[in-house]
Amino acid sequence: MIIKKHPKIAILMAVYNGMLFIEDQINSILAQKNVQLDIYISVDKSNDGSYEWCKNFSKKNTNIQILPYGKRYGSSSSNFFRLFCDVEFEGYDFISLADQDDIWLSNKLNHAVTVMRNNSIKGFSSDVLTFDKNGKQTLIKKSFNQKKYDYYFESAGPGCTYVLNVISAQKFKSFLISNFSKLNKINNHDWLIYAFFRKKEMKWHIDSKPMMRYRNHGSNLMGPNIGLAALLKRLNLINTNWYSNEVYLILSCLSSLSPKDHSKIIFDKVFLVKNFLQLRRSPKEAYFLLFMLLTNIIKINRIGS
Repeated sequence: MIIKKHPKIAILMAVYNGMLFIEDQINSILAQKNVQLDIYISVDKSNDGSYEWCKNFSKKNTNIQILPYGKRYGSSSSNFFRLFCDVEFEGYDFISLADQDDIWLSNKLNHAVTVMRNNSIKGFSSDVLTFDKNGKQTLIKKSFNQKKYDYYFESAGPGCTYVLNVISAQKFKSFLISNFSKLNKINNHDWLIYAFFRKKEMKWHIDSKPMMRYRNHGSNLMGPNIGLAALLKRLNLINTNWYSNEVYLILSCLSSLSPKDHSKIIFDKVFLVKNFLQLRRSPKEAYFLLFMLLTNIIKINRIGS
C-alpha cells in the first residue's frame, strides 16, 4: 500500500501595523488539515511588542521561524517582497501568503492544493467571507471570469488567499530579486504576483469557494470593496493618481517578460473605452472603470506622472 505524503507548504506571513489578531491567525494556520507546513514570519519594526510575541510563540512551535528583525519596511507589500527574497523555497511543494489578522478554515490549504493538482494550476486565489467586529459576514466575490487584460487593472483577490506552485513561485522570486529596486515601488504585491503569472501564461484559478474569514477592521490596508466608505476610499486613491500610477508601474515592470507588449494599447483611451469589458472581471467594476475613463477622472495621459 502506497501512502501519499501530505504536500509541504511554506507560509509567508508579513506582520505589519499592529498585532491585535495575530494569535487567532497563526492558530488557524497551525490547524490546517492534510498538509505539512512551516510558517516564516517577517515583523516590520515597531514598538507594539509584536516581534517579542512572535519570537516567544515560535519557541513553542518548531515549524515557525522568525526572520531577522530590525528594519522598517513601511508597507505590507515591501514586507512580503522581503519574505520572497529571503525564504528558501527548496523542499516545498507550494508557497502560501498569510496576513496577520484573518481566520483560515481548517481545510483551506488542502482544498487549494487539491484543485491545483487536479487542474495543473500554477496560481490559486479565491472568494472570501469578510466579517466585522459585530460578526456580520459578507461574501466578497472575486471569481468572475478572467478577462484578457484584467491583470493590468486588478489583483486576483486578497493576497491572503494565494497559493502558488513552488516552481512558479521560484520564477517570481527570481524576477523580484533581479528587479527589486523597481518592483519595490509597487504597493500591491498580490496584484503584481497575479500580473506576473498571467503575463508568463502560467495558469491561474480564482475559486468560488471561500475558505477563510477576512477580518474587516479600521486598520486594513485596503479592505473589502463593500459599502460607501470603501467606495470613497477608492475614489480618493483614483483622484490622487495612485491607481493610474500602480497600473503604470506594473505594466512597465512586466513589459520585458514576453513579446506581447501591451503598453501602447493600454495607454490609449480609445482602445480602453472600446475594450472596457476586458479590463475588469466584475461587469459592475468594468462599467465603473468606463465611467472613470469617460469622465476623465482617470487621466490616461497622467499615468506614471
